[in-house]
Amino acid sequence: MNEKINFVIITGLSGAGKTKSVGVLEDFGYYCIDNLPPTLINDFLKIVSKTFGNINKVCAVIDVRSKDFFEQFPKIVEELRKRDDTSLKVIFLEASDETLIKRFSETRRRHPFNDDVSSPLPHKIKEERLKLTPIKEIADVVIDTTHFTTQDLKAKIREILTLEGKKALKILITTFGYKFGIPLNSDLVIDVRFIPNPFYEETLTQYSGLDSKIQEYVLKFKETKAFIDKLLDFLLFLVPFYIREGKSYLSISFGCTGGVHRSVALGEIISKRLKEFGYDVSIFHRDLKNENRE
Repeated sequence: MNEKINFVIITGLSGAGKTKSVGVLEDFGYYCIDNLPPTLINDFLKIVSKTFGNINKVCAVIDVRSKDFFEQFPKIVEELRKRDDTSLKVIFLEASDETLIKRFSETRRRHPFNDDVSSPLPHKIKEERLKLTPIKEIADVVIDTTHFTTQDLKAKIREILTLEGKKALKILITTFGYKFGIPLNSDLVIDVRFIPNPFYEETLTQYSGLDSKIQEYVLKFKETKAFIDKLLDFLLFLVPFYIREGKSYLSISFGCTGGVHRSVALGEIISKRLKEFGYDVSIFHRDLKNENRE
């Protein structure tokens, strides 16, 4: 049986932060679509279900830009809550009139509630707020973004989605060879060329850091073991502060001369240790099959 589709609907007042919320959810691994008409929700979920679990976290912004929003949205939410294959959460965003006026003045965007250019902005905001009252009542969560920074919004959404802090940060470990250049997107670069190179061991040169023979070789040196302990201690100290600041991705690169033996072995070992501590880690060995290798 496929996992349930985690479906988050972002709705609420125009200018209350729906676009920023989409960015936050994308950082949390959600596939997002903006301005989805309510009548297309079922078709959208049907497409998602055909990915057989490859996509099971989706988000849609649904609001007054859809002509049938007020008529269709409550009925469709009611139907979605009866489905066994979908876990639905409706998040309603709002803000004070003063804040919304300030945001529209700064962006100079047209308020989408109605096309009457003679209607002043404060009047449109009040009309939209009144009209959205029934929609707000069926929401699972209401967020007032009046005093929110982007980081506040991110923390609030993470809390609502009950994402554990460790799972809110994706760690990508990249291994590489210095002879081919340092990965440009690295947050932290770790040089492991201080470890004796198994490339010069006749019986090991044909293996890579993915093989146990290489990992056992680098681990037989006491400086390697001490380095791993100190690096892990450093990362376990540092990463929670990144999470607290709302960082969603952390790229750590391990480099050796050719990117085949030491960096690959250390990357694999650190990846495994971080996973044991509950972190979401993926690993990419950039130069393991580099065609430019001599």
